[in-house]
Amino acid sequence: MTGREEARQDIPPGLDRDLERYFVNAVAECPYGMEQRAVYHQAVLGRLDDTAMGEFLAYGYRRNGNCMYNMRCPGCSLCVPIRLRPERFCPNRNQRRVWKKNQDVAVEISPLTMSRENLDLLQRFLSTRFPGGSSRADSYYTGFFITSISRCFEVRYRIGEQLLGVAVVDAAPSWFNAVYFFFDPEQGWRSPGTLNIMTLNHICNTQKIDYLYLGYWIDGHPGMDYKRAFRPHELLIDGVWQEQN
Repeated sequence: MTGREEARQDIPPGLDRDLERYFVNAVAECPYGMEQRAVYHQAVLGRLDDTAMGEFLAYGYRRNGNCMYNMRCPGCSLCVPIRLRPERFCPNRNQRRVWKKNQDVAVEISPLTMSRENLDLLQRFLSTRFPGGSSRADSYYTGFFITSISRCFEVRYRIGEQLLGVAVVDAAPSWFNAVYFFFDPEQGWRSPGTLNIMTLNHICNTQKIDYLYLGYWIDGHPGMDYKRAFRPHELLIDGVWQEQN
């Protein structure tokens, strides 16, 4: 058993060990299109304070609604947690170009809002990303975004009155957790995913927030691999965060 597999056996060492009894392994289809079945080590939890939530994030856990989970897929370790240290981020030429060409985009920060405007945009995004699928915007909000575990807000991007994209973010004084981002499929030429990460990093840097968690990086995956372009970043490998320049 590798060090990384051992790390996946437990909840973060700084938390009450009694929490471990709430976790179970759930088997499901891989959300990233891999052939093998995915195994989620997960538990539905009540309110976590900022320190506890930060411990889970630092240990490689993610949030889905009120459920905290990490991946324990047999024979697969492709899902690698990735985070940024905002003060160390150095944009490359393409990222600087994206930032410059989106100077007409206005940024709004507000509480998480299950508005008709947000739902319509999310449904268009899901219908484009999962054509022919049954993904519904309202179920994403009620089952995935809305939570009582941690403080959650949204960042909205607008071009005039038009909604370009929405980022769902958990937040605390020492960390941001990027939960999800959806955008207008017709505005893909703006590289909105890159714009969103740069904006969140800018907010963190301005507010002296230590970490920006970006979820999982999957080498070669078309929807996940772009995250490694943000450098330097840190990957959780063998239970240790390692900087990649």
